[in-house]
Amino acid sequence: MPEIRFQIQWPDGSQEICYSPSLVIKDYFTLNQDYSLDEFVNRSRTALQIASDRVQAKYGMPCGLALGQLQDIEARATQYHQHPQPTVRVLRFIE
Repeated sequence: MPEIRFQIQWPDGSQEICYSPSLVIKDYFTLNQDYSLDEFVNRSRTALQIASDRVQAKYGMPCGLALGQLQDIEARATQYHQHPQPTVRVLRFIE
């Protein structure tokens, strides 16, 4: 199963490299596009759950790394709800 990493920029300008065990993440994000914080979290939730489900279908158990990445994204996002109109940008895919 091809894995991918995607680099994002948080509302405060900090950057992070995130992990997905599946290329499905590319179906949910466009490079250099800004997403509202809530939209980014929702898209991440959907894509990483699909990726984890694909791992489960193939190997019989969900992907802990994908679910852990989702938890990290959700936790980090809570820091930015006070920002005016917070956005997250997907900077690049690393295959």
